[in-house]
Amino acid sequence: MIDNDKLMKHVEQHPYSLMFATISGAHLYGFPSPDSDFDLRGVHLLPLDQVVGLDAGQETVEKEGIYDGMEIDLVTHDAKKFFGLMLKKNGYVLEQVFSPLIVHTTPEHDELKAIAANCITRHHAHHYLGFAATQWKLFQKEDPPRVKPLLYVYRVLLTGVHLMQTGVVEANLHTLNESARLSYIDELIEQKLAGPEKGDLPEADLEFHEKEYERLVGELETASEMSELPEAPSGKAALNDLLVRLRMDH
Repeated sequence: MIDNDKLMKHVEQHPYSLMFATISGAHLYGFPSPDSDFDLRGVHLLPLDQVVGLDAGQETVEKEGIYDGMEIDLVTHDAKKFFGLMLKKNGYVLEQVFSPLIVHTTPEHDELKAIAANCITRHHAHHYLGFAATQWKLFQKEDPPRVKPLLYVYRVLLTGVHLMQTGVVEANLHTLNESARLSYIDELIEQKLAGPEKGDLPEADLEFHEKEYERLVGELETASEMSELPEAPSGKAALNDLLVRLRMDH
């Protein structure tokens, strides 16, 4: 259960004005455990004097801890830094922009979503392939192996495949599996939700999941090669225009 009122307190206490704040992490991906923390992500706006003056403001604001019984991990970037990340093959920031779990929004957030659609390229596949490889290494190192990093592997790969095929950013594993139809996904999610955060995986399943990981990596690589997404983002001018207007208003 997401308590937006409690999360909204962190928006109100933020040192800078926020364009948006959304929920990422396990809640966005569709498999939060009862003890999962709340990953708040967003964009803040540095006032003009902290951009052009000698005393620069914080490009990144981070806050972590337990507040009102909720474990919070908040990270926001100034608009200029965030917009720069949007122009790179960074799927993570796109997921934050398009997250349906919205704690705080503004008209400029809606404008940003429209521009973000023009920042998606076929090269975002590299982000998801790299992220999946990192999660797979984490999964392999653990003894006993845990369900959580394995779910992250599948979520990342299926998000990448879906993005290459449709141009739509979708991070929820339940929704992704409606088209992927992988029978073991629901079982893994149920196992994580039923057990503690460090739910273990039977060793007998390891060989099966290694084959599935390799198969889905190949599927994402093929989807990237066949994708009709553009080679480069076309949203830079619109992002620049939005940033200038934001600076003038703040």
